[in-house]
Amino acid sequence: MFSIETYLSEKFAQAIASLYGVTLDANTLQIQKTHTDFKGDFTLVVFPLLRVSKKKPEETAAEIGDYLKMNFPEFSDYNVVKGFLNVSLTDNFWGEMLTQTGGDENFGFVKANSTGKHVMIEFSSPNTNKPLHLGHIRNNLLGFSVARILEVNGDKVTKVNLVNDRGIHICKSMLAWQKYGIGETPQSSSKKGDHLVGEYYVKFDKKYKLEIEDLKAKGLTEDEAKQKAPLMLEAQEMLRKWESKDPEIISLWETMNGWVYEGFEKTYNNLGISFEKVYYESQTYLLGKSIVSKGLEQGAFFKKPDGSVWVDLTSFGLDEKVLLRADGTSVYITQDIGTAVQRFDEFHLNEHIYVVGNEQEYHFNVLKGILNRLGYSWSDHLFHLSYGMVNLPEGKMKSREGTVVDADDLVTEMIDTAREMASELGKLDGLSETEIDKVCSTVGLGALKYFILKVDPKKNMTFNPRESIDFNGNTGPFIQYTYARIQSVLRKAEEDGISFSGNAPAIQMSEKEKELIKLTITFPSIVSLAAEQYSPALVANFVYELAKEYNQFYHDHYIIRETNDDIRKFRLQVSQQVAVCVKSAMWLLGIDVPSRM
Repeated sequence: MFSIETYLSEKFAQAIASLYGVTLDANTLQIQKTHTDFKGDFTLVVFPLLRVSKKKPEETAAEIGDYLKMNFPEFSDYNVVKGFLNVSLTDNFWGEMLTQTGGDENFGFVKANSTGKHVMIEFSSPNTNKPLHLGHIRNNLLGFSVARILEVNGDKVTKVNLVNDRGIHICKSMLAWQKYGIGETPQSSSKKGDHLVGEYYVKFDKKYKLEIEDLKAKGLTEDEAKQKAPLMLEAQEMLRKWESKDPEIISLWETMNGWVYEGFEKTYNNLGISFEKVYYESQTYLLGKSIVSKGLEQGAFFKKPDGSVWVDLTSFGLDEKVLLRADGTSVYITQDIGTAVQRFDEFHLNEHIYVVGNEQEYHFNVLKGILNRLGYSWSDHLFHLSYGMVNLPEGKMKSREGTVVDADDLVTEMIDTAREMASELGKLDGLSETEIDKVCSTVGLGALKYFILKVDPKKNMTFNPRESIDFNGNTGPFIQYTYARIQSVLRKAEEDGISFSGNAPAIQMSEKEKELIKLTITFPSIVSLAAEQYSPALVANFVYELAKEYNQFYHDHYIIRETNDDIRKFRLQVSQQVAVCVKSAMWLLGIDVPSRM
């Protein structure tokens, strides 16, 4: 895959070898785009080279600049600012770059599975006691986008979902339905199954809080009341029955989980999310328990007087952690131990990425420590892709209290808002109803996905639906509209019989034209860096800069109306290459781009 940084590094390395007799690894040279305050296309940081030149920064930079101009015709000029060498490249060079990359729809992508690495990425991981909400959306979009980014960088990627379908939280919904449901079903209530089950989770919490207050009024402390509340005791008993395979409880569990799975599938389809494999905690936690039992026999773990099993991770800078409760039931990390071992045995992975919120950072440090204690060398290849919380302008969401933004409702709202705003701006004029529906769905989902993915995963964010769907600024609709605008230009050229295939004509370029080519040429490097950092935000902010530059170019330059054939052809080729990069970048984010808008 072509990289402008690699190309320049090799030229700089040749100059250094010739001038100072030292062969450096070209990959160690520090190259960046020249800051807008200075003249130049790319900048070499000279300070690290002083150890080989034995000269002052300015003198070293000038010597390298002179060598480049004399020996490589693509270097037109240079200037030195302290320890920075800013180089300018010729119009012919940029024209050749456009010719080499133009028309390649896979520009920036490498051959699938070319690295030989097999990476598994686990994301979504919903609980079957509630529907997916805004927080899950960030998880799903981040996991899916990172998977695509890794794939186009040559890794073999397996996307998996671990459904948390067992545990005390599931029993809370089941118990509430058993007590208060009066046989209600998704069919009888005309509700999505995951929504219905989620309502009973909220109902349990409300009833449980009333019981706590009642017990506190009778003299119990807060902690005592929480432990002795009848509903909680019943839920704990239900969990014990589930683990002992009580037929009645298992039947209820299968029925209610079935409702939830149907609901989840609709949400995933609406978001364009898919997985290669789905794991279920109910099928993996027993493996985890058996591994813990073996670890106990081997002395990796210890048992307390009450019969609970623990691991001491203080040597890792962590604490002691319970692995099996006194009653023999497993905890959350128990099944994570089992699934990790199962997956590495099954797929022989090079790396395993967990996409989970930053509040679980300690959990994954503990998981790695436990697996290391058990002797699994691959524990060093577990990576927690931690991301920040999504808030609303009104504040934090709470599942138990039912104050979350439901994923399905949000998708519907985004599509409706897209229709309303696009209609107000006249962007739907002349489209059929079918085209309008498709455009509004594409724009609404694009707005949602882009607004979330443009933020660095590590940062908390506030999601504002109306702000995200603005057709101006750093938004998905702005970028989608730019793509549609380019497609309109290219269609017009085709209708007018204007050909723009073949080599890029040799013309004197404007700064805007040069800047657009420079941006498109750096796309492969952005994709590579995004893979290194597991950050779709790098792709999102690149494509915004590209769209912004193109719109300024579009306003400042004639394209179809340009009378010079060579200039017109060149500008159409630039437009086409920008469109390729925009479409590819948005695809990496899981976003479609409309050809008409």
